[in-house]
Amino acid sequence: QVQLVESGGGSVQAGGSLRLSCVASGYTYSPNCMSWFRQAPGKEREGVAALYTGGGSKHYADSVKGRFTIFKDNAKNTVYLQMNSLKPEDTAMYYCAADWYRACHTAVAGIGSLKWTDFGYWGQGTQVNVSS
Repeated sequence: QVQLVESGGGSVQAGGSLRLSCVASGYTYSPNCMSWFRQAPGKEREGVAALYTGGGSKHYADSVKGRFTIFKDNAKNTVYLQMNSLKPEDTAMYYCAADWYRACHTAVAGIGSLKWTDFGYWGQGTQVNVSS
C-alpha cells in the first residue's frame, strides 16, 4: 500500500517561497506519476503539477507556470514542489497524489489536464496560506 506524507506548508507573504515535500513509502513498485493538487475552500480540487518519473516529463497548470517547479530526489523517495512568487490565490490545502502513467500521460504530453479522480494514492495534505 503506497503511503504519501506531505510537509512544508505554512504561512508566507505574497512574493515569498515555500517548498513542499512528499515522501512515498510502502510500495513494491514505485508509482511513476507523482503530482500535486490543491483545494481552496469552496473550490474544486485543482491539479497543480505532475511528474512522470519514467521519462522526466512534467506538467504545470497555467496558473503556476514559471513560478512552481516539481522535482524528485530518488535517493530520498521524495517529490518536491518548489513554489516561488507566491500569490494570495495560491492559498489552499496542497495534496500529494500518486498513481501510474495512465493518470498523467495526457497532461505531461501537453494534451490534457490532471484529474484528481485518476489518482488512487493521496497524502493527508499540507496547508499553504499566502497573505497580501
